[in-house]
Amino acid sequence: MAHKRVIKKYPNRRLYDTEISSYITLEDVRQLISDGEAFEVVDAKTGEDLTRTVLLQIIAEHEEKGQPIFSTELLTQIIRFYGDALQGFMGNYLERSMQLFLDQQSQFRSQLTNLMGQTPWSMLNQLTERNLDIWKNLQQGLVGSIPADATRNPASKTTGRKP
Repeated sequence: MAHKRVIKKYPNRRLYDTEISSYITLEDVRQLISDGEAFEVVDAKTGEDLTRTVLLQIIAEHEEKGQPIFSTELLTQIIRFYGDALQGFMGNYLERSMQLFLDQQSQFRSQLTNLMGQTPWSMLNQLTERNLDIWKNLQQGLVGSIPADATRNPASKTTGRKP
């Protein structure tokens, strides 16, 4: 396993980067993320892992500024999954969806760099079609792994009409 940088969080809410022996800000932690640095944030006194808490703070701070990524509707839907039977499934689903998006983004950038003879629009259309196919397959695979009881929705019962 690669070396993880340790950042200690003190009761006064200050963050101390043990690798550079200096206090840092949340923005510095965000830069570590952007740079692909592996790190963990621990409580200086107890050693408790606080990484997720700090990551959520960074997200909240950036959501308040500029153009947010998460709409109110999306956040509401995510909150509804807490305590739901499918809560554990949702985290995995979101991670896989994000990885798929990042893979497609990387592929798109690579293809743009190697563009020869194709217009950007035709390449974008091809990539979008492939992305949709992969997305559909991912969703079918994930939905297929959900127990039948969890997928029943009383609102989707048929109306008695024949197809």
